[in-house]
Formats: sequence, C-alpha cells, structure tokens
Amino acid sequence: MSNFRSFLKIILPSFLFVYYRRYKKKKIKDELLIQKEKGQILTKVSLIQNLQSIGIKKGDSILVHSSLSKMGYLENGPDTLIDALLEVIGAEGNLLMPSSPNALLQLDYIKSNTLFDVQNSPSKLGAITEVFRKRNRVIRSLNATEPVCALGPDAHFLTEGHFNELTPYTKKSPFYRLTEKNGKILYIGVTLANAGTSLHLLEDAVDFKYPVYFSEVFDFKIKDATGTIHEIKTKVHNPEYSKKRKCDELLPLFLEEQVCSKVKIGNADSYLFDSKKMFDSMLNNYLEKGITMYTPNPSN
Repeated sequence: MSNFRSFLKIILPSFLFVYYRRYKKKKIKDELLIQKEKGQILTKVSLIQNLQSIGIKKGDSILVHSSLSKMGYLENGPDTLIDALLEVIGAEGNLLMPSSPNALLQLDYIKSNTLFDVQNSPSKLGAITEVFRKRNRVIRSLNATEPVCALGPDAHFLTEGHFNELTPYTKKSPFYRLTEKNGKILYIGVTLANAGTSLHLLEDAVDFKYPVYFSEVFDFKIKDATGTIHEIKTKVHNPEYSKKRKCDELLPLFLEEQVCSKVKIGNADSYLFDSKKMFDSMLNNYLEKGITMYTPNPSN
C-alpha cells in the first residue's frame, strides 16, 4: 500500500475505501495476467535464490509483511513465496506473518464486531497472509486486533503471550519477542507507512507522551482453537492521532544507522530490517531526541 493509499484509508469513509480497493485489485489482476502471458513468472527456485542473496539464512526468525501484486506473477500464487521462505530458513527457523481480521481502522473494527475467532476469522492483510494462516501447524496468537501467525520450533513462545494484553504491542507480543530472537522483518512491496506494526513497540515500551490510543477501553470476545470464548478488554488506536503518522520519514534514519537495507524481491521494492536494532534505534532516538513516527524531525 502506498502512502497515498494509507492516506485514503484514514480520510475516506469505510465504504469508499472498500470500493477503491476493489478497483485497484481488478487493475492489478489485469497487469499480472499480462506478465504471465509474457512469460515473466517467479518460481520457487528463483525466489529461494533471491531471498538468500539479501541475507536470509537457515535458522532465521522472520516476520513478513507483503504485497503479492507488487512482486509480479508467482508460479503457484502465495504458496510459491511461503514455500521459498520456509526452505530458506529451514526447520530450525520461524516464519511469522501478521493476520489482522481488520483492513480498516481499529476503532471502526472494534465497534462493528464483537468476536474474533482465531480459527475462522480471515486475515485481511493480503492473500499471502491468509494462505499462510490456513497452513498445517501454523499457530495464531489470541489478540483481538493484531493477531500474528507463526510456524516453527518457537511458534508457541512467539505467540502465547499475546492473549489478554490490553494493547497489542507489549513485551509479551510476537512483535517484541521477535526482537528477543534477534529476528528479521521483511517488507515485500510495502513500507512502514502501511505495514509499520513494529513501530508501535515504542508506544508500549515507555510512558509515551502522545495520546495514540483511543480513550475508551472496549470489551471484546475471542474464541480460541478449542471453541472456548474468552472475554477480554482491549484498547485501539486513536484515528485522529493516526493521521499524524509520518512513518516513512524514519526510513533515512534506519538506513543511516544500518537498521535495515533496501532490497528487491521479485519486482517489488522491499526492505529487510533487523528487529532488535530497529527497536533499540527507536528507543534511543526517542529518549535522546524525541524522534517518533509522529515527530520524525522534532526540531521542525
């Protein structure tokens, strides 16, 4: 999602944003079919070579944010990328993907829904995340707004602390526990502006000085894999403050501090982050300079 689309998500009524997404999806589908006809096809073998060339290796724990359409035409759709990732990191590695049941604003979602079903609520964060969610042995964290799916030997550790947390980005969350595993974050065809979930770790790690959460605490229900329904409380982001985010303006800082590198996956401009370095950079720059996604240039 481009910065422009992120902006539309905030300012447009939900029904208009949904209409815009449908229009874009049809246009993208037509473009991918043209690539297929021209023989411009990404295979599992080519993606394995691609992923290894950017520094992903055996044993890595990696959180993947993705845009399927930006990559180009995949030989067998999302499974091609998932299979390639799993082969590169091997049996000792962990693959994670966000799987939020909400594609719009958290506040709109929480007001219009009363239950999150960990087994059946689909991911609204793209085709790759939904295909991965349905894979055998994938574990999905029990969180109302930001559930994460994980596959690998540490999947339980990465997901189990997410349940019953008032906010989704605490030190028990998969996003933080990834930093404890010295994991990586791969943004395929997306940027921090539309997939910057890990940026929110800072907000839950300190006494954050900006009112990023909506004032009301909401009651919600979560159905786990056994069918048991749990009543929980949750906070959501304040949409008025979300408009102030300037996430991609942090990219030059992260590149300068060697927190991330700019790479290419298929046709997609992408970024590979060191999750621990990302968190440490956010924390240090906030404490020392007041830098956040809301104030990337505090002197201005």
